Amino acid sequence: MFFKGKKIWIIFAILWFLAFLSACGYRFAGGGSLPSGIKSVCVTILTNRTSETGVENTFTNDLIYEFTRNGRIASIDKADALLSGVVKSMSIETISRSGAHTSIERRVTITLDLKLTDNDGRIIWSAKGISGNEAYVVASDKLSTEQNRRNAISTLSERLAEKVYNSLTEDF
Repeated sequence: MFFKGKKIWIIFAILWFLAFLSACGYRFAGGGSLPSGIKSVCVTILTNRTSETGVENTFTNDLIYEFTRNGRIASIDKADALLSGVVKSMSIETISRSGAHTSIERRVTITLDLKLTDNDGRIIWSAKGISGNEAYVVASDKLSTEQNRRNAISTLSERLAEKVYNSLTEDF
């Protein structure tokens, strides 16, 4: 009999907690709609202004994935808007050392400028200086270090694509 009463209190506490979460306005980021009634977007290949070959494809593909994942992608002839932009800059800096000339860890920082235009060419949304960074380990051989750098760029690209999508779909 004691256990049955304890179960009821546990169930009551769980229900109260769930009701509290729903009442506080909690929601997942980026769950809103696109600005100006836009339903679908076509993502164009970004322009690359860095010395990193292919980085524009990585960022474009991750943006396309993010919009596809959320059911908001369309071909250029069927889209309500066009997302375009520039991979503006990329820098790499050492963030930890084991000696005066030996890096242990580096950080890659990338900056994007993006804009969303409607079919009439009007700018609906734009953001300059969207940036992020990701650290990577400097290995004892150049091939491993290069792979770690590429992995850091890929991780950063995914994170920035999600950030862009969330900022486009925030309902204020």
